Amino acid sequence: MSEMPLSPLPGKSTAIPRPGEVFDPVARALDVIGDRWTLVLVRQLLRGPVGFQELRQRTGIAPRVLSNRLRQLVSAGFVEAASVRAGRSAYAVSPRGRSLEPIISALARWFVDHAIRDLDLDMGRFTETSPRSIMESLPFLLRRRQAQDADVTFEIRLSGEGGGVWTVRIARGSCQVREGFAERAHVRYTADARIWCGLALGILDAHEATHSGQLHKEGGREAMDHYFHQPARSRGPEHGSETARREADHKENHQ
Repeated sequence: MSEMPLSPLPGKSTAIPRPGEVFDPVARALDVIGDRWTLVLVRQLLRGPVGFQELRQRTGIAPRVLSNRLRQLVSAGFVEAASVRAGRSAYAVSPRGRSLEPIISALARWFVDHAIRDLDLDMGRFTETSPRSIMESLPFLLRRRQAQDADVTFEIRLSGEGGGVWTVRIARGSCQVREGFAERAHVRYTADARIWCGLALGILDAHEATHSGQLHKEGGREAMDHYFHQPARSRGPEHGSETARREADHKENHQ
């Protein structure tokens, strides 16, 4: 019995195709994921259920837009309705939504490694950045080479609006951030929340902030700017960083 010959896919080879008729995994994946808010909202939910108002506070999305996007994400199976303390309604990421985590991480890493430097973005425009948003971004800002053999715990105590206490743990090339006091911190930083945001982004200088009393450091010699990118300083050497000054002082004292 002879095999039937294969038939080509239908279509005109000389015509300009419609985008949806072309097999392109990147384009077709974007068809499924939808607009930018899909990844932004899923990223916010990866750490646990979040309520509507908190999502607004974290993202700045207008209420009508946020309501529509959440409805679409629930319908698409990326997000699920959930409940938190005292029966408050919230949203949680679904297994399908969690499968987007590698994409979200890769986008964030690309932004830190390439876009900030290449596009010369003005970090001063992020005036509404909260300490929480920066804390939760620290894993993306980690300098992987410096963190490869690190084993250090930082405790960050922030006062003022948006303040709180966070533990930042760096071990075996990865970074974990959680709210709360550290059981054993190698280094403890204390500052006003807005000051710390400026320091973390590299807009303010840690050495100057320490000397002026705006930043207090206790513990060992390790410094966070050694382990994390500071976006505002990403275009050149961190001449003003605490680590750079500490290393320069060490070299001078041993010459």
